[in-house]
Amino acid sequence: MSLDILHLHQQDWRGGFGAGDFSRGLGYAEQKRSKLLSLKDHTLLASCRGSGAQTYQQRITLHPYGQSWSVSGHCSCPVGYNCKHVAAALLTLEQQQQAGIDLSPLIVPSPQAEEQLIEGVKPQPVLTLGSHVRVHFDARKGRMQEQTQHRAALAFDYQGHLAYGKPSKDLLVRQGPRLTLRIPRDAEAEAALRRRLDDTGLQVALRQSEALAEHPGEHFELPGEAAWLAFVQQQLPLLRAQGWQIRLQPEFQYNLAEVDDWYAEIEDAPEHDWFDLELGIEVEGQRLSLLPILLQAIRQKPWLLAGEALAQRADEEMLLVNLPHSQRRIALPFARLKPLLATLGELFFRDPDEIGQRVRLGRADAARLADLEQGPALNWQGGEQLRGFAQRLQALPERQVKAPRGLQAKLRPYQLQGLAWMQTLGELEVGGVLADDMGLGKTLQTLAHILGEKQADRLDHPALIVMPTSLIPNWQDEAARFTPQLRVLALHGAKRRGQFALIDQHDIILTTYALLPRDLKVLAARPYRLLILDEAQNIKNPRSKAALAAGQLRARQRLCLTGTPLENHLGELWSLFNFLMPGWLGDAKAFTRDYRTPIEKQANEQRLAHLRGRIKPFVLRRNKEQVARELPAKTEITHWVELSDAQRDRYETLRLAMDKKVRAEIARQGLARSQIVILEALLRLRQACCDLRLLGDEGNGAALQASDSGKLSALLEMLEELVEEGRRVLLFSQFTSMLALIEGELQARRIGYAKLTGSTQDRRTPVQQFQAGQFPVFLISLKAGGAGLNLTAADTVIHFDPWWNPAAEAQASDRAYRIGQDKPVFVYKLIARGSVEEKIQQLQQAKANLARGVLEGGSQAQWQMSEDDLQALFAPLSD
Repeated sequence: MSLDILHLHQQDWRGGFGAGDFSRGLGYAEQKRSKLLSLKDHTLLASCRGSGAQTYQQRITLHPYGQSWSVSGHCSCPVGYNCKHVAAALLTLEQQQQAGIDLSPLIVPSPQAEEQLIEGVKPQPVLTLGSHVRVHFDARKGRMQEQTQHRAALAFDYQGHLAYGKPSKDLLVRQGPRLTLRIPRDAEAEAALRRRLDDTGLQVALRQSEALAEHPGEHFELPGEAAWLAFVQQQLPLLRAQGWQIRLQPEFQYNLAEVDDWYAEIEDAPEHDWFDLELGIEVEGQRLSLLPILLQAIRQKPWLLAGEALAQRADEEMLLVNLPHSQRRIALPFARLKPLLATLGELFFRDPDEIGQRVRLGRADAARLADLEQGPALNWQGGEQLRGFAQRLQALPERQVKAPRGLQAKLRPYQLQGLAWMQTLGELEVGGVLADDMGLGKTLQTLAHILGEKQADRLDHPALIVMPTSLIPNWQDEAARFTPQLRVLALHGAKRRGQFALIDQHDIILTTYALLPRDLKVLAARPYRLLILDEAQNIKNPRSKAALAAGQLRARQRLCLTGTPLENHLGELWSLFNFLMPGWLGDAKAFTRDYRTPIEKQANEQRLAHLRGRIKPFVLRRNKEQVARELPAKTEITHWVELSDAQRDRYETLRLAMDKKVRAEIARQGLARSQIVILEALLRLRQACCDLRLLGDEGNGAALQASDSGKLSALLEMLEELVEEGRRVLLFSQFTSMLALIEGELQARRIGYAKLTGSTQDRRTPVQQFQAGQFPVFLISLKAGGAGLNLTAADTVIHFDPWWNPAAEAQASDRAYRIGQDKPVFVYKLIARGSVEEKIQQLQQAKANLARGVLEGGSQAQWQMSEDDLQALFAPLSD
């Protein structure tokens, strides 16, 4: 093969250089220090930037010498001859030849060279794509920044020779020292190809980039990652089909690997309450877990965990992620990522180092597997029984059942749904919270479930129901009315020990939260088919004796009945589920870290949505507006009351003293540890708003009368008018001493009344008397009468004093506003204007938002008591 300077091979000329000069010249060439100036015959002119700021000039002539070249390289550097700068020039020439770079602009034609014209050659489009990652120090942010640029270079192939730019000149191709080819460029064809490229969205690059620094062509760019991804996925296949040559450089970041399959593998451990889940993809025959891939992506793009930001992404949009131990990337559709990230959010609560190829989930979390079916098809492997369990949980709302035979009541559609829900949970041996509003028949639905279990021969052990003491008569009456075929045993009172031997002879065992810890040894000695907690908010403190005792009982199914599963904070919800499914939501510390703190203090909507998604199958929540539309209207009215002059003076004196005491305590212990002192101070202010006689001796109560209380005076005026109109009134107060003062005023006015407080022994009689119409007014303490009563004879509810918890007030109001009510119900709240009571109303709304966000899918705002709240509560009376 004859020697040709246009086809250099370093082995043919490197013998003219020492090893050191050649090695250093190779380094200079790789650093792109050498610049080629012209090439005439066998002579090359070049320049090279030295190690300093000096640039040296080289004139190099190659002479054929046998089978190799003899090099005469002169340089303006101190070495002067065949130095490292000369080697760098020859190496640069060789590199550009091998890269296919058009050298014709360098060639100076020899006067004696023959020129050959080749006409009629059509240009073939060549599109080269490359990327470059640039790392630099960002002085504004004070840290290293990584910037990635991408470019496309358009060139035209004329019989193997590349041309680019405007076709103002013919293409000259040096074939050797004596021959040059002249190829006229087809301007019209090139313009049509350039327009085709414009149609893809590519625009001429306005800045240079190292992405394709050494590649010939006109450089183009796109505005962002999404545009590049769309171009590669949608436009490149079309260009290839139209005959375009597409050259992808190795570092081009959109040279994507194809995802051949999506898989989900379950390793089930039936003897345990957990399973292992691996979600992955198959790429080029290799299975890859998605978990490490996604964790890496989330580190770079934290917004992937923000629910709102994720929801704004269209399903067809793609996320580019790096494959582990590879330079390749893949595109994952958001149609798959959105359900995956929402479903498995707890992956990202943990230390990334703890996440391996799989994630371990509680058995109850299988309900969320169905959500993973959204998006591209998943190839499921293993866990057939668990997936069946998940499908049944998912289908809970659609299941249809009939009421059990012999039930002495006609169940409404929503009650049949509640029955189906409890039955399905029982068959799956998981627990749940029936959280219907008060008055929608939780007792009836539960009795129907127990009767159905008996008729299906599954009631092989009794159902144990734990409740507040005041509800024992209610359960006895309801069972006798609706399910007379069920044998009921109430373990209550001093004689209950003699009844322990009868437990196994009955279908339903009733006991109380107060007696459960005392009788635990007997009750825990046997298993139960069902363990049911009525008014389950009684175990909202997980360290209470009742909560600890309930956790030690054995049952195939556990249920909680409560209209207020969440009253003050999420820890109460955790306590219910710690009873229902111990360990499923983690321990109290982990739950606080993963949910309470982000939701309650940071208003983290993503964590709220994740918690709501986890508990959704196991909480059945209906309100009257949803399911009992036939109920008459309920009107809530805030009745503003002006304090008397005596009350205002005493309130202000007390406020100043309490404010000073509270601030001293906060300064000593901090806000969080001063709650007892704060609540005590607020209690005194609330009592001053009700009646100064509640303050005791320090309020000089002996000399005071009803007329000295603006609120009591307003109440008595209301009651006289309401009774005269024939209204039936439930009057609630948190203070039994306040009820005693009201009682005395009613006696003086000869207004008949019934009364129910925590000290009432016989609860049935006053309820029956009021329901029968014997008295127009029923005085009830909020704690004693806030649950378990059916008082549909009432059409008016009065809350004499507000309480922190809006759910407790709503429960009390629901004594009248419940199924069976056929009259409009009016609910009055007596609020002392400008006082601490008005501020309490505002805090109530924040707590209601929290409950609605968790149980009903609404959003919630921050509600923790802050310094600003405290300042408002202890503010002076306003006019």
